[in-house]
Amino acid sequence: MPRHSHPRPAPLPPLQYGCLQLPSRYLLSPLAGFTNPPFRSIVRELGGVGLTTTDLVNARGLLAGNEKTWQLTESLPGDRPFAVQIFGADPAAMVDAAQLLENRGVDAIDINMGCPVPRITGSGAGARMMCQVEPTVELVRRVVQAVRIPVSVKMRLGWDQDQITAPRFARDFEQVGVAAIAIHGRTREQGFSGQVDLTGIRQVVEQVSHIPVIGNGDVRSISDAARMLRTTGCAGVSVGRGALANPWIFRQLCEWEHTGMFGPAGTFDDRLNLLRRQFGYLQQRHGDERAIILFRKMGHWYLKGMRVSARLRHQFQLARVRAEFERALQQISAAGPIPGARRDDLPEMRIPVPSGPVERW
Repeated sequence: MPRHSHPRPAPLPPLQYGCLQLPSRYLLSPLAGFTNPPFRSIVRELGGVGLTTTDLVNARGLLAGNEKTWQLTESLPGDRPFAVQIFGADPAAMVDAAQLLENRGVDAIDINMGCPVPRITGSGAGARMMCQVEPTVELVRRVVQAVRIPVSVKMRLGWDQDQITAPRFARDFEQVGVAAIAIHGRTREQGFSGQVDLTGIRQVVEQVSHIPVIGNGDVRSISDAARMLRTTGCAGVSVGRGALANPWIFRQLCEWEHTGMFGPAGTFDDRLNLLRRQFGYLQQRHGDERAIILFRKMGHWYLKGMRVSARLRHQFQLARVRAEFERALQQISAAGPIPGARRDDLPEMRIPVPSGPVERW
């Protein structure tokens, strides 16, 4: 397979999250329903990722001992370092949840201030926290002081174009001791519409003096990451949906940073093997039938990226038992990608995002 080239970035120091030195500056963003332990383990095996983060986790759910909430914090061997992202508007609950997670051995805590969906913002959490400066900074300060592990914050540029509060928050968060800030270059009002605002991310970078700012949004390729680093001056890049389309992207990014060259993403057969391995992790944890149900969403994106025909993707989604699951995969393997040769690079895949007003998601 041919290797690709792209001008290397300017040399940067290692990425430091407080006392935690990350193995790379390329992070897996938290994605609800996708960044579970099996997918994080797959990305780790492929190499290059510096930090993984769980789905967003309800602080109150942790304290109540909710089983499904605790399952979101699980990790598999080898998935280190990893952070648990918590959300909530009650400072006491956030502090207690952070301490509970620290005692469970997580490497870092990430506070969610970016989730735009109404069920989160309606409780005062997620992106709604960007509308109240003093209470939000005080909540973050209390969490930082309550634990010894690094605490980071993930936020958007602001609630809307009239409330761009991220630069102010970045300055305040550095002063209260956060280890890092991840910034998605859109407002809550935008959701995922339009293009990421690299100038807005740069304004956040310019407000801090020593902690790393991680740029996030619309990074699907080496060129996208290069543009993010060059234009914003950020210390690292967080990749979400781009990693669903191409789980090899972290390894490619590290190769590019160190050599200016990078290998291709996986072929059709490589991706089919990844699909099977990720399903195997779920199978070990949940058994055949439950694993098949849990894997449908991720399986859908694997097969889309592999350019599997709509008919065979539909047949895969109909599988209920292991024999039907295996039969669907055998037919997919025999048919190969449409169009294209199974040993060639697959075309770039675009992962759709929610569209329309956020309130309708």
